[in-house]
Amino acid sequence: MAVLLLVLGLAGIAGGVQQASARKAAQDPIVVGSTLSLTGSFAATGVIHKAAGEAYVRWINSNGGLRGRPVEWKLYDDESDPAKVTALYERLISQDRVDLIMGPYATPNIVAAQAVAERHGFVLPNHTAVLTYALTYRCQFPTWSTGGKPNLTVPRTVFTALKTQRRPPQRIAFVTNTGGSTNFISYGAPNSSGGGAVEEARKAGFNVVLDLKYPPTVSDWGSIAAQVRAAQPDLVWNSGLATDPVGLIQAMDQLDYRPPQFFTLFPAPGPLLGLGDRADGVLSITLFEPNGRLLKRMGKKAQDIVARFAQRAAANGLNYRVFDSQATASWTAWEVLAAGVNGARSLDQDRICNYLRANGANTTFVGKLKFNPALNNFSVARNLVKQIQNRRWVVVWPPNLRVAKLQGPRG
Repeated sequence: MAVLLLVLGLAGIAGGVQQASARKAAQDPIVVGSTLSLTGSFAATGVIHKAAGEAYVRWINSNGGLRGRPVEWKLYDDESDPAKVTALYERLISQDRVDLIMGPYATPNIVAAQAVAERHGFVLPNHTAVLTYALTYRCQFPTWSTGGKPNLTVPRTVFTALKTQRRPPQRIAFVTNTGGSTNFISYGAPNSSGGGAVEEARKAGFNVVLDLKYPPTVSDWGSIAAQVRAAQPDLVWNSGLATDPVGLIQAMDQLDYRPPQFFTLFPAPGPLLGLGDRADGVLSITLFEPNGRLLKRMGKKAQDIVARFAQRAAANGLNYRVFDSQATASWTAWEVLAAGVNGARSLDQDRICNYLRANGANTTFVGKLKFNPALNNFSVARNLVKQIQNRRWVVVWPPNLRVAKLQGPRG
């Protein structure tokens, strides 16, 4: 009897320890690891994603966390260097042993992170990838909704909008950053006849008067601006990113030259507005802009998110604190990650991946995302055209979503 009581006592102690361990595990944070370009050439945009991620983590924790557990974000600076991205994601998974990962900013960095995620079987939501042919890992989930063929859908959308003007452009000068995503939009995939913006412009009847390429590390915008001025285009199409358009516009200003219209692909939104009147009329694409009825019709949750982002943007020293396309894509990627975990009811990577591929994710700002396995999990294109008017970005296309009319060329 004494032995039996001892055994029962030990069993009770063991059961209590197990219950205590289970309670502790349920209270431990779910750790999400990622890198962002907080320094280097992508930093002007990377900090937007930092502010958005911080806002999301605070928001989800204020709403009970993820599956009842708080979320912790472990973030490293990849210095805008894909080699550092590779090393840091290896560290996050192998040494830090994070539960989940989030993609970095900028396509070259996302491609580098994808290789690590695939090697370890981790789900990789990512917020700014458009290099559809290079993102082949079955468990990567992009939220920048430019569609499976952005090299076609982006220019077609922009050209359609431009042709509605009373004086649409006739002569286009292309100025392209030869980095992966921007080069892809201008010319299509390597070794492919898929085409891009340059080919689409010719098909649409425009006269391509300049087709100029520059390296991602460009330092001399003066010679580029001089060639643009010599071509005398009606529209400059800059397949650039971050502060590229700022450098080009400033260099053209130094030559006392302003083209009638200017489009840029993936800019950091704040620095362009910092140019004041010199940037008036600049066009770009977007997923969302929080102005007019676009935000009002989404209700209080969306308005609260926009306000939370503004707070984190201020804390990160951002002068431009508007929840625009970059912040939208970032927030959406976090929502996709949470949808996968909640839908799978697990932190198991395979279950999360399979759930997202089968069910997609409901998101606040871009609606239902359905990941198409036949298009490397890219979803249906959602390209809005925005323009700087009176020193703020406003949606001008399509007509059913615009809050202002497209302003025509200067002069």
